[in-house]
Amino acid sequence: MPITIVSIPVSDPQRSKAFYTDVMDFKLLRESPMGPEMSWIQLQPKDGGATITLVNWFDAMPPGGQQGLMLHVADIDAERERLLGLGVDVPPIEEQPWGRYVMVKDPDGNGWAVTTQTGGRLSGVDFTAR
Repeated sequence: MPITIVSIPVSDPQRSKAFYTDVMDFKLLRESPMGPEMSWIQLQPKDGGATITLVNWFDAMPPGGQQGLMLHVADIDAERERLLGLGVDVPPIEEQPWGRYVMVKDPDGNGWAVTTQTGGRLSGVDFTAR
């Protein structure tokens, strides 16, 4: 049973959509109204995988409350430079036994770990061939 959609709590879905498409390079899969003042905005990383939806209708999920989701990139050094070039506040790269990463925040403060894993398997994904 794979994870298909992860809810990302945001305060302004249109501002967040611009961040995820223009900065994080996600592709917009679907955008449709869900009634007054709500839209279904579903995005996916350009290389596929689980999708996200930008939500502002869960009382128990305040904007900025999602932390620690991980995105894999082939070259963390190049990705950090790309993000810096777009004006994103990106800290120095950190290292762990499983790989290298930087933490990136969206406009509401949701935190993403952008990672390059070092070989082997992490959570069932084989990174040796990437």
